[in-house]
Amino acid sequence: MFGNIFFRNQYRKRKIIIYIAGVVSLIVYLLWFFFVPHRLVFSEKMKKAARVMQQALLITGEYCGQSAIEINPALDPNRTGLIGPAYSAITTTKGNLEAKRTTANPDMAGLILCLLEKAGVKKGDTIAIGSSASFPALMIASLSAAKALGVKPVLIFSLGASSYGATNPEFNLLDIFLLLQQKGIFSLEPVAVSLGGAGDMGEEFKPGMKGQLIAQIRKSGIPFIHEADFRKNVLTRMAIYRKNAPKGKISAFINTGGGEANLGLSNFVLRVKPGLNRGLPLPPEKKRGVLFEMADRGVPIIHLLFIKGLVQKYHLPFDPAYQGRRNSQKKLLIN
Repeated sequence: MFGNIFFRNQYRKRKIIIYIAGVVSLIVYLLWFFFVPHRLVFSEKMKKAARVMQQALLITGEYCGQSAIEINPALDPNRTGLIGPAYSAITTTKGNLEAKRTTANPDMAGLILCLLEKAGVKKGDTIAIGSSASFPALMIASLSAAKALGVKPVLIFSLGASSYGATNPEFNLLDIFLLLQQKGIFSLEPVAVSLGGAGDMGEEFKPGMKGQLIAQIRKSGIPFIHEADFRKNVLTRMAIYRKNAPKGKISAFINTGGGEANLGLSNFVLRVKPGLNRGLPLPPEKKRGVLFEMADRGVPIIHLLFIKGLVQKYHLPFDPAYQGRRNSQKKLLIN
């Protein structure tokens, strides 16, 4: 009798333990599924975006070789032409070389397309892009993603760049864009360009450089934002974006780099995580950049700045040592 009771109690305990173990396992799985970053599974559209970017990198690299524009192989081993010198007449702040090289991976275009889809962007929509020259590869990746997804990009970019960005005055971000436009990679017209740098007025550029860049902008025919008042500058950009979006509807805003007019003057920007953001806390109006003005209007924000954190979240390599770019146009870094 007592033996039967003993075994029944043991059986009951084992059932309870098994039940608890099952519940714990389920909780662990759910936590893993919803909170642990996953390796991207590239869709056909993501692969298409990567191919567009890959083609763009071939063009920029080959152009530099043909035009005697210096590429330092120690900085830019894949000879993309998108990794400039640490310091030049248009360098604004110190930048991270490994982060700049990381963004020259064509997979970045696939990642941005994935983020756009997560934001709810669909074919035929309009997105706004604000790019500094600190990450020229991210501007190319964003435009490649937009092309592959079939959305209209409304682009404003600036020419000041942190170290290892588009810091070569002979091949600045305007030169890079116009080259890719001429080669038919991108067919859009930028809606505006600015000097960038401190105050968005190139205040730290070397003497004579501002005049040279302004002349280049004027010659391009692209509308020039040259407004020293921070609030007026931001509102000018917002008006340009709305004017160039059907019915003023913008489905997402992509920020690449650390342009003052895009990020604003508040430390609230430190709360913006890399990748997709919704429902951001808003700083006072007088300190808001375009990013926060877009967020205030309910526009999803794709923030591309903390590159190491971004690629680690989505299991892309940081500073990948990919090879064979010049040897095989078919070699892609898609997962």
